[in-house]
Amino acid sequence: MAKQRPHIRIILRAFDHRILDQSARQIVEVAEQTGAVVAGPVPLPSKVKRFCVIRSPHIDKDSREHFELRIHKRLIDVREVTSKTLETLSRLNMPAGVDIQVKA
Repeated sequence: MAKQRPHIRIILRAFDHRILDQSARQIVEVAEQTGAVVAGPVPLPSKVKRFCVIRSPHIDKDSREHFELRIHKRLIDVREVTSKTLETLSRLNMPAGVDIQVKA
């Protein structure tokens, strides 16, 4: 049986899509510089959480305020990973607000 080369799946999550796209672009550039093959970033469906809050509990009970939180996601697959790729990816400084999940 042929030995498979290692690969990494990176999932990025953030509330702001501009910061998320910037982080994904940075990861792709660094991975390609080290000689890895990159597939992505693939935009995954955004999750929307909606909240309805009563403005005043006394007189204006029928007056409500609506809020929503959008969680944007991106998927990046890095194939043919070397030790140099792992080292440079671990040293990257990501902006605040970006959640990174790495699966081997």
